[in-house]
Amino acid sequence: MKPPPAHRPVRRYLGYAITVAAVLLASYLLYRTLSQYEWEELVSAVTAVSVRRLLFALGFTAASYLCLTGFDWLALRYAKHPLSYPRAALASFTSLSLGHSIGFAALSSGAVRYRFYSRWGLSGEEVAKVIVFCGFTVGLGLSVLGGIGLIANPGLAEKVIGVTPGTVYLIGAACLAWPAVYLLLTAFFGGRALHIRGRRVEMPVLKLALGQVIVGPINFAFVAAALHQAALSLAEIPYLEVATAFVSANVATVITHVPGGLGVIESVVLYLLPQAHLIGAVLVFRFVYFLLPLFMGSILLVLSEAFLSRSRASETAS
Repeated sequence: MKPPPAHRPVRRYLGYAITVAAVLLASYLLYRTLSQYEWEELVSAVTAVSVRRLLFALGFTAASYLCLTGFDWLALRYAKHPLSYPRAALASFTSLSLGHSIGFAALSSGAVRYRFYSRWGLSGEEVAKVIVFCGFTVGLGLSVLGGIGLIANPGLAEKVIGVTPGTVYLIGAACLAWPAVYLLLTAFFGGRALHIRGRRVEMPVLKLALGQVIVGPINFAFVAAALHQAALSLAEIPYLEVATAFVSANVATVITHVPGGLGVIESVVLYLLPQAHLIGAVLVFRFVYFLLPLFMGSILLVLSEAFLSRSRASETAS
């Protein structure tokens, strides 16, 4: 149902305000991140990573963002308002490339998602379902990859958490158990609504839940692989250690809501992998995974605002 004509200018100007605020904040974060380092430090960090490793890191970063577009593609089907993959991919990349750096991803990327999806016919409730579904997929990805990392590499967790090996295995098993329970619930109650503590929760069908459990961990595995490639130019570090460290860093980032995980990823990774010179690899990883997509996402947001608004105006006029 189209909004009354009197409301359209308000929604249009609100959309413009969201776009301008997102681009300005993205520009500020880009400046703040780069201003922490001397120019010589930036150059030495980048040149310390070989071209081959840098290209692999870029490739794994691209693969991660490709997985993230799958989050939205699945979520739109959960909201019962599927869109074409190009539209889902545009909204996903633009919103997440900004949200990863801005922090408070549910709000920052959610606002950009709403700007895209509302123009393509989704209601506020449907956009909220997309955001919740994607956030839950992130949790599944962290839990599955974290559980695998804890069970496969318990020694690292023992050193960090200071618990017995049995406790590490117990935590790892719990990380893997609740996604399994989630799949069982969707197998029995998929497509139906459950009432949990007075709240109505619509369960996705099993096919969508399987997609979440598969694409979520693969995404974080690709992100960890990008960091691993940057680190390999400076030290021989097993991939599993980097993956476990990165999952821990992401949990810390989610808890603190630090914009772009500033300082969180560095401190956690350097604590788990205490070679001081690895800061160069972390810095290169931040360029590859956060700053480059942030720059690209800002451009896409401005271009989409110009072209999509013009297209919608032409449709309205006709």
